[in-house]
Amino acid sequence: MAKTLVLIVEDDLHLAELLRWHFERADYEVRTTPDGEEALIMARETPPDLILLDWMLEGLAGIEVCRCLRRSPDTANTPILMLTARGEETDRIRGLETGADDYVTKPFSPRELLARAEAVLRRVRPALAGQVLTYADLTMDVTSYKVKRAGTTIKLGPTEYRLLKHLMEHPGRVFSREQLLDSVWSRDTEIEIRTVDVHIRRLRSTLNEGGGADLIRTVRSAGYALDEGADG
Repeated sequence: MAKTLVLIVEDDLHLAELLRWHFERADYEVRTTPDGEEALIMARETPPDLILLDWMLEGLAGIEVCRCLRRSPDTANTPILMLTARGEETDRIRGLETGADDYVTKPFSPRELLARAEAVLRRVRPALAGQVLTYADLTMDVTSYKVKRAGTTIKLGPTEYRLLKHLMEHPGRVFSREQLLDSVWSRDTEIEIRTVDVHIRRLRSTLNEGGGADLIRTVRSAGYALDEGADG
């Protein structure tokens, strides 16, 4: 399975490298940038699972980066944890109202920040919080390998199960075929990229057998996403 991707936007290079070390040690994939404009480009090209965002960036301030991230469909639901030396209540409220999910005041312990980050992820990614994933009328019990839609048990093959599990862990996020191959098939053997399309068709057909709305969105030239507003 692909590692959780964290984007660290921090212009204190020493702190950025310290945070990189702690998060990589905790088995996260980490990308860093000191620049707000570049952060927006990086987040759009490869949407991260979590963004650590410094408020006091030179150039485009972190609060403006947060606002832009929330306006973009690709990152509207991405959890954002603001890092700042501004500890006043009005600043914390402003950061949260702009769209930050949590707020950590400097100086802080990297271990505490890691714990806060994991708490934010547990709130938005149920796979990190418990043994049952839910999305719309879908439920997946990852301990018993049972999937239900609107209360009716659905039988899935092993590959379709892994594919659905990955999509349910990242609802709304668009994955390219290459990303799905890496995450679901692990690229251990030579697999045709169109294999993804075949299994998506099978998964979609099985999920829709009861006449429910299509939950898998096809994004032309981009990939697939689990999306309640999907139309195929």
